[in-house]
Amino acid sequence: MTFRRVHLLAALLAVLLTLSQAACGDEGDGKAGANGFAVGLLLPSRSLPRWEHSDKPLIEQRVKELCPHCTLEYANADDDVARQRAQMDSMITKGVKVLILDAADTKAMRSSIREARAAGVPVVAYDRLAEGPISGFVSFDGREVGRLQGEALLNAMGTAKARQIVMLNGDPTSPNAAWYRQGALSVLAGKVRIGRAYDTQGWSTENAHAHMSAAIAALGPNGIDGVLSANDAMAAGAIAALKSAGVTALPPVTGQDADLDAVRRIVKGEQYMTVYKPFRTEAAAAAELAVALGRGHDLRTVAPTTTDSPTTRNIPSVLLTPRAVTKDNIEQTLVKDHVHTIDQICRGLRTACARIGLTG
Repeated sequence: MTFRRVHLLAALLAVLLTLSQAACGDEGDGKAGANGFAVGLLLPSRSLPRWEHSDKPLIEQRVKELCPHCTLEYANADDDVARQRAQMDSMITKGVKVLILDAADTKAMRSSIREARAAGVPVVAYDRLAEGPISGFVSFDGREVGRLQGEALLNAMGTAKARQIVMLNGDPTSPNAAWYRQGALSVLAGKVRIGRAYDTQGWSTENAHAHMSAAIAALGPNGIDGVLSANDAMAAGAIAALKSAGVTALPPVTGQDADLDAVRRIVKGEQYMTVYKPFRTEAAAAAELAVALGRGHDLRTVAPTTTDSPTTRNIPSVLLTPRAVTKDNIEQTLVKDHVHTIDQICRGLRTACARIGLTG
């Protein structure tokens, strides 16, 4: 064998060894090594503080922990479906290997999800279940969210009142809104009179304010014994409308998301409760599904259940458990989990905080 042939053979073996090591780089110790990949994160809105302040940084942090050489491509749709479609197309063009999607419109994004699947890019539905060929789903149990809200409202109203309520349901384009409503009605049906019910486009404070003002005009400022509000942003609108109508003894109002402003309203006695969904747990689960898909792993090892959408059956899913928060357990839930500090909650409200034992 000539020196030249030996040299070429050695070079070929070196190349093959390098390729072999690259192919196995994600195995063994569970880290991506030098073979990291891009994860795309598409969030729907800036109208809720949680998306930018909690979900995005938590997902990014967990992706890095699981895959140190992975990168995160991020985009926010600002409630614009066309923008979110363009953002998804751009990420696929850039070469992301997997997408985490909280759809601005769960039906309208179906065609984009199909295009992602055709391009070989799996999609993890985050927080709300989009239609189309979704590869994984992470959220909180929506029926349990609604059930917690309904039970809290019944407890707050007691048994002595006529118990006529207003329901401010979520955005009709979101499957979560129907999920929450079903959960609430599972405990409220037959126990209250629903004086008015509204679907609230965009989950917005402004639309909730308009709906609540209409309900007050129809039922009277003193004819509402409770407000089932699907989230904290809408609770803010409902409470503002009640105050504008001259209601001083506010009826109990529910919420969801544990926004700081909502927690401060709970301390002041304006909002009765919120539903806390530990965002760190949800973000971590989404990152784990995305990294597993990016590495070509079977999701059944990290997704213990399945969910059906209108278009896809048996989607590997992680459904987490929410918690009800009232003035009695703020410290044991939100403060303990470092969602908000006592100083943030009680700034300017020290007397009200002391009244409920929230000091520090």
